[in-house]
This record gives sequence, C-alpha cells and structure tokens, in this order.
Amino acid sequence: MIQSAATPKPCQTVLSVNLNKVALLRNSRGGGLPNLLAAATTALAAGAGGITLHPRPDRRHARPADAEAMRSLCTSSSVELNLEGNPFAAPAPGYPGFMALLESCRPDQATLVPDGDQQLTSDHGWNLQADGERLRPLIARLKSLGMRVSLFMDADSADIEHAADIGADRIELYTGPYAQAAASGDAAAPLAACQAAARRALACGLAVNAGHDLDQGNLGPLLGAVPQISEVSIGHALIAEALDSGLGLTVARYIAIIRAANGS
Repeated sequence: MIQSAATPKPCQTVLSVNLNKVALLRNSRGGGLPNLLAAATTALAAGAGGITLHPRPDRRHARPADAEAMRSLCTSSSVELNLEGNPFAAPAPGYPGFMALLESCRPDQATLVPDGDQQLTSDHGWNLQADGERLRPLIARLKSLGMRVSLFMDADSADIEHAADIGADRIELYTGPYAQAAASGDAAAPLAACQAAARRALACGLAVNAGHDLDQGNLGPLLGAVPQISEVSIGHALIAEALDSGLGLTVARYIAIIRAANGS
C-alpha cells in the first residue's frame, strides 16, 4: 500500500516479554524456581526482541538483582532490556530507589510509570502538568547515561506533546481501557483514542510503545489500527496463556516418566 506524505509508515513491532509474573511465582515459594533467566532465554529463543522487568520497592516480583542479571543476559543476546518503574520511588530495604537502579543497571530503555507503592499494577499514565518539570531533569540524566526514555501515558491524555517537550524519546500507551473494551466486545472508541494518540506522538517526534492487558485476542486489532507501534510489552496475559498452552505437554511428560519408571 502506498503511504501518503501525511501517513506515518508502519514499523516492525518488537515484543518485549515482561517476566514479573515468573518472578512473583518464584518469590511465593522462595528459592530459584521458576528460574527467571531460563524463562528469558526461552522467550528470546522463541523470537522475543526484548525483556521487561518492573522492580517495585516492595520486591514482590522482579528484584534489583534480577535486573542486573537480566542486563548481562540481554547484552550477551543482543536484545533490549526495558526497566519500568516510578523515578520518584525512594530507597527501601533491598531496593536502592528506581533512579539508582537505572543508573547502576543501565538498561536500553527506561519506562517511567507513575505507580504508587500500594498499587497492584499500573493503572494510569502521567499527568505532565503536575509532574513534567520534576521529570525533566531525571529524563535528561537517564539520556546522558545512554538510556532511551519512555513515559507511560493515557491514550486520551492532553499531555502527549508535553512528553516531547520535557525530553522523552517515546511514550508507552496505557492499553488497559482498550483491552477492557475489547473484552466486552466494543473497542471502537478506545482503539480510535490509541490511533489519535499515536498520530500526535509521531507528529512531535516521539516513537510509540504500548502495553497493559494485551493478549492474543486484542493485540492483532491494535497493531492493525496502529501499525506504527515500535514495541509492545506483554507479561500477565502471556504468562497465563503459556500456562494454558504448556500445561498439557508438561503433565504428559510427567506421565511418561511415571510409566517408564513403572515399566508400563
């Protein structure tokens, strides 16, 4: 299809697999299983172009040591590491603060998210009228250390152009409302909002990522409507789907071991 001069060209979207839920399962038992690096290796071997972790101050899933280990794996595998978090998160026991972690780990991309310590998951984007000037020097600091900076933004935000003004390289569209609408069978309005937000971002020089509640059912329509998305970060649904798809095979392997041991 011929693109008009006013139509942004599609790009090759990268899948960054968020492994927080693997870390959460590991932490619920203690020890090292499931192994986060093994999960990352499997995801990369299957074609993922990057790994995402969101280390929070309460260390309930991905932890600072995981980020450092994942940095080494991603570097050796020539893929990107994306660390998500709130740049205003203060140090806590076992957690150096998100800015300190970024400065130590040096991921390829820092996705800045306005989540609070008590939030179960990220559920809104930045209000840059309130926080933009506080973010500006932090963005400059991260970029000076070689990181690309993405800001988590609502699709209907009035502040998208302001993200470019304060130095961000990308925005990540919060796709929770789109996913919720898609599940109910009528995603036209939030999908249009994502399209409009992407056009605004691209017009002011920002690249566009997307993430939150994306799954095998709603990802295709999103990328069909917004083919300029550079990266999708997917974790919760992907891990849940992997349990469904891989559980039968794993049980069958256990049965085979039992039958072999029993001589049957």
